[in-house]
Amino acid sequence: MSEASDLADYLIAPDPKAPRLTRAVVGTDQFGHPTEISVVEERPLTIYLNSREIVTAMTIGDYPEYLALGFLLNQGMLKPTDDVTRVDYDEELEVVVVRTATETNHEEKLKKKTRTSGCAVGTVFGDMMEGLENVTLPQSSIRTSDLYALAHKINRTPSLYLEAGAIHGTVLCQGDQPLVYMEDVGRHNAVDKIAGWMFQEQASASDKVLYTTGRLTSEMVIKCALMGIPVLASRSGFTAWGVEIARQVGLTLIGRMRGQRFVCLSGEDRLLRDVDPNSVPEEARKHGRKSGAKT
Repeated sequence: MSEASDLADYLIAPDPKAPRLTRAVVGTDQFGHPTEISVVEERPLTIYLNSREIVTAMTIGDYPEYLALGFLLNQGMLKPTDDVTRVDYDEELEVVVVRTATETNHEEKLKKKTRTSGCAVGTVFGDMMEGLENVTLPQSSIRTSDLYALAHKINRTPSLYLEAGAIHGTVLCQGDQPLVYMEDVGRHNAVDKIAGWMFQEQASASDKVLYTTGRLTSEMVIKCALMGIPVLASRSGFTAWGVEIARQVGLTLIGRMRGQRFVCLSGEDRLLRDVDPNSVPEEARKHGRKSGAKT
């Protein structure tokens, strides 16, 4: 039986063989022998909101429309109720223009930037905590059996990470089913793509789980909360501020998920412990991922 998840189960699955996403590079190994490996491509993407240039992000270049929409939503420059009339992408110029029915003006927000701990140098505009005071996350529950099933499926899904490394994945899940799997050089980009897809598809957040291969930082917690997703899980660890914010907004935060093990540092009340961890197989070494990839 194949160890890979059935990609047909995904609404959007990784495409590690897509020619634009990686490049074959020849080098030498530890013995001095010639070796060829796949390395991830990076390319700039400039995002406009109507006539205003907002940011240039380094990205792998897939799903640029979702990335632009999600970035603007997660920065508070677009609201879920805004009427987006068009999203235009010019592959040659590497530019995305998001157009709205009403004019937008974010001069003050653009003056204030915070460089985040995210890989590929994440940038957020304005007050990072803006809007969190109004967040009320749904009290939907999550079964631990579903968490184990998600980790098992996601870690066996063919991906750019397994093909070339140097990349992060973020997966939108429902129950025990991963739905949309996005990858990028920055975990913030991968989350923004998820947010853009949810906006475009008008997908509900109340019954979803966000799974990431990266660290559970303040930025990841803030974005997940503002998206309205009540559960954020990862193979990797936590930052103290990320935990503090998760507890403040009532988000369920689960990290260090490997095999039978995980740690919940916020939102324990959502967990339904419906399976004995001892009945869950330990993770095979060959399926291990770099839980602490340097970014």
